[in-house]
Amino acid sequence: MALAALPDEDARAAVAADPLAVKPPHHAPTAKSVIFLFMEGGPSHVDLFDYKPLLRKLDNQPIPESIGKPKQSAQGAQDNNLMADRRIWKQRGQSGMWVSDWYENIGAYVDDMTIVRSCWADGINHVGSVCQMNTGSILAGRPSMGAWTTYGLGTANKNLPSFVVMTDDKDPVGGTNNWSAGFLPAVYQGTQFRRGDTPILDLKPPAAISDEQERNQLSLLRNLNQLWSRDKSDDSELDARIRSYEMAYQMQTSASEAVDLAKESEATRKLYGLDEPATAIYGANCLMARRLVERGVRFIELYCGSGSGWDAHTHIEANHSKWCRASDKPIAGLLTDLKHRGLLKDTLVVWGGEFGRTPFNQQGDGRDHNPWGFTMFMAGGGTKPGQYVGTTDDIGLRAQEHPVHVHDIHATILWMMGLDHLKTTYLRNGRNERPTVLAGEVVREILA
Repeated sequence: MALAALPDEDARAAVAADPLAVKPPHHAPTAKSVIFLFMEGGPSHVDLFDYKPLLRKLDNQPIPESIGKPKQSAQGAQDNNLMADRRIWKQRGQSGMWVSDWYENIGAYVDDMTIVRSCWADGINHVGSVCQMNTGSILAGRPSMGAWTTYGLGTANKNLPSFVVMTDDKDPVGGTNNWSAGFLPAVYQGTQFRRGDTPILDLKPPAAISDEQERNQLSLLRNLNQLWSRDKSDDSELDARIRSYEMAYQMQTSASEAVDLAKESEATRKLYGLDEPATAIYGANCLMARRLVERGVRFIELYCGSGSGWDAHTHIEANHSKWCRASDKPIAGLLTDLKHRGLLKDTLVVWGGEFGRTPFNQQGDGRDHNPWGFTMFMAGGGTKPGQYVGTTDDIGLRAQEHPVHVHDIHATILWMMGLDHLKTTYLRNGRNERPTVLAGEVVREILA
């Protein structure tokens, strides 16, 4: 019994010395990494994946009494009439799942997807809803999913962050709260990579400073910080800052190679759309995500339309045409590349926004926020391919069959990474906090 306990004691000691040390999962994982494709602003499910022929029959008519109007609306648009989509729909792949022409390239991969059409959330505005999709709560302050993943599993690469965030436009609403460590130690927070040729700022040391000089400077800084922190054991920010300096030193060799897209072939660059202005930015982020997955980064979040780009209260045709064009080819390229390299089986790709959009119009040619029923899809990483989970009602307003809450989505993602959301806990103020707050169940139908 004593000998059997030694490995556990050694593991606990290693974690105490290094909070990023690799930790054993609760069960065998089906995914090693997560790539979360976050369409910020609320993509319209009834124009992309949730085909509703009844909308065309009832175009410009009031919502049927049998379905009922929502009790609350973000912009007071509950009195507006139904608005039909303007898309061309096709059943794709052997599974025959519906995808509109806005996602022509992504539609080729439905046989690799589970499309969940019955998602629902609690918030009705962007700040709270983006926060909940990232942290489980509409109120800022809780740890993000990437932080919980790093806390539960540690890092698989000592020379790169375990949790990386990339944007394509403005800062997401709520800012860094969306990839914060919350009440977890600050070392688990996400690292934002910048757009452009230098995603990690100040990575290269000045030419006049030798490696030995830099090592001595970091050692002095670490010693001074440790002296200062002796009576401040509860301040995790200082510990995270100390570790970030060490990480930055280690990244000077490995990270420069990891983020160098110039080493990719011309065919790969075209696959992701790097040669086209409309797709170049998100394509570069998707390609970067593949490179990071190859190097053991556990959680990567790629914002498309960051800063509520998909928020189409008016002119939904122009709005969604822009962002679908920006994301369709890059995401399809990512799925192609992951499959070709044998990475998709170990990488969970998640697509979705903070909510969907209403089947009724707003201001004539737009759609309002819809947290009552919307669509997300998952591919790879142990998901069951080529299937639907859940439905919305006949017009796409509310989740109807098998409702899947944000907490259920988070519990399922963690499960595929090898973590039981009920056992992934952190003692705070005398209470064991967990990623899914007080709810959430693993959606077994999603699992292969």
